[in-house]
Amino acid sequence: NDKLQVPPDEAKYTLRRLWLSKEEENHFYYGFSNEGLWPLCHIAHTRPTFRIEDWDYYKKVNEDFAKAVLEETSNEEDPFILIQDYHFALLPELIKKEKPNAKIAIFWHIPWPNPESFGICPWQKEILRGMLGADLIGFHTQYHCNHFLETVNKAMESRVSWDNFSVKIAGQSTFVKPFPISIAFTLKDYENTSPKEYSSVQLLDEHGITAQYMGIGVDRIDYTKGIIEKFLAIERFLEKNPSYQGKFTFVQVGAPSRTLLKTYADIANAVQNEADRINWRFKSKNWKAILLSLIHISEPTR
Repeated sequence: NDKLQVPPDEAKYTLRRLWLSKEEENHFYYGFSNEGLWPLCHIAHTRPTFRIEDWDYYKKVNEDFAKAVLEETSNEEDPFILIQDYHFALLPELIKKEKPNAKIAIFWHIPWPNPESFGICPWQKEILRGMLGADLIGFHTQYHCNHFLETVNKAMESRVSWDNFSVKIAGQSTFVKPFPISIAFTLKDYENTSPKEYSSVQLLDEHGITAQYMGIGVDRIDYTKGIIEKFLAIERFLEKNPSYQGKFTFVQVGAPSRTLLKTYADIANAVQNEADRINWRFKSKNWKAILLSLIHISEPTR
């Protein structure tokens, strides 16, 4: 029944799987979510793309997930439901309509831009109405909460309370709160992973590079990560501090991402070209200014 016990040997929870068609993946995930909402909310120098077909699929997939949630909670009158991220903005309202006593929270894992920027989206009211079906909306920072409330205040007929950061609309009250998140990293966690011993000298030796100093960056290849700007900063550092030429190497690990989208294929090419240009400029035997490795990291190393 598309259900999986996790972990299999000692079940702690049940995972319900929903399968997307290729068309749904292309329009819901790659299209509306990642060509529309992602650049819109990051206010990146990449223009968001909105297509009516993508929006139609976004609505359909949200409806499919809402149906699955209602099936899984059919025996509960007031379940607690946590919705994750910008892919499911319509889900809170869809669930609330059918199960008004459900306690619903949605966490938005990306920034929320200013009202003028979000107003570019042709379906901003539908998205806001969908999200405001939740009892609680979470963002990373208070700054993003403020932007969201300003957007609601400008776009919707509602009552926004700045005293307790809430919205009341059509009898539904929604609190908007910041929940800063990161990796819960402790030394104990690190030791339990039994990481492979791996020195910087070994890493550079594998690529025939000799350097006295090394910097490292690990990022997903995305235009919001500032990888090219980082390379330009390294170039400027070597310009102003020529004594570090031949001594300092920056290792950039870049995990390929969303490569089916042209903007992501373009940024991957641009990152590679910029590294090549800088390395050529400071060309030296047995040394590179930038060592770029486009790989996925699956295990911790040190």
